[in-house]
Amino acid sequence: MNWAQHKAKLRGLRRAAFEVIFEAETPAGRLFYVVLITAIVASVAVVMLDTVGEVRARYGPTLYALEWFFTILFTVEYVVRLWCVGNAPRYAVSFYGLVDLLAVAPTYLSLLVTGTQYLLVIRLLRVLRVFRVLKLTQCTQESQTLVRALSVSRRRIFVFLFTVLTLAVIIGAVIYLIEGPENGFTSIPKSVYWAIVTLTTVGYGDISPRTAVGQLLASMVMILGYSIIAVPTGIVTVELARGERAVMTSHVCPQCRREGHDVDAVYCKYCGSRL
Repeated sequence: MNWAQHKAKLRGLRRAAFEVIFEAETPAGRLFYVVLITAIVASVAVVMLDTVGEVRARYGPTLYALEWFFTILFTVEYVVRLWCVGNAPRYAVSFYGLVDLLAVAPTYLSLLVTGTQYLLVIRLLRVLRVFRVLKLTQCTQESQTLVRALSVSRRRIFVFLFTVLTLAVIIGAVIYLIEGPENGFTSIPKSVYWAIVTLTTVGYGDISPRTAVGQLLASMVMILGYSIIAVPTGIVTVELARGERAVMTSHVCPQCRREGHDVDAVYCKYCGSRL
């Protein structure tokens, strides 16, 4: 076999691996994703069981071996993804690329820092690919619409959050002056913590006003909290209402790996590569 034939065979192998790993439209691709998601859920279950004292005492070595088995499995998969994708550096710094890396890094890091293996639960983020496995392109489209709405609304949401934070600081300072250290409000930062807990209607109850004026202020803050909660929802909802709906496919561009193309698309609308 000469070099040209070897190169062509290698290119064909990369293309076949790409279709299996990154495409969910083929039977092989669907099977790969089902197996992958099953392995992810099983690996997270192993990590969770390892934190149960009775289970760890009885099955510790088995759980440790399973943890390394899944880690090696996902490491091989990650390397193959980098090998077969069109633009490996771009994939490595993408959302899923970073998640794939973080899915294996904690186990290796645990060799240096004890306990970091429990961060492996981040593997559950990889299950987001289930939308493509089940061909739920409509769900994928809705998620993209939500992301766009959040992106467009980010400035207004930032202004809103800054306003709420400013309000929490002011309320914290006022309740500190009203209640004082003798009633548990020992500092303005701690009072701001109380204001945030009250504004968000969480109400832990670890700190509470004792004076009539403080209780009146707390009641006003609670009522204000209900109105504040609705604001970011309304901001995003307006942008969602403006979004346009289109029939899209989950087909992945071989070069930039982005989805959301029209069903009759021939070229990627993001990078121009042929689909």
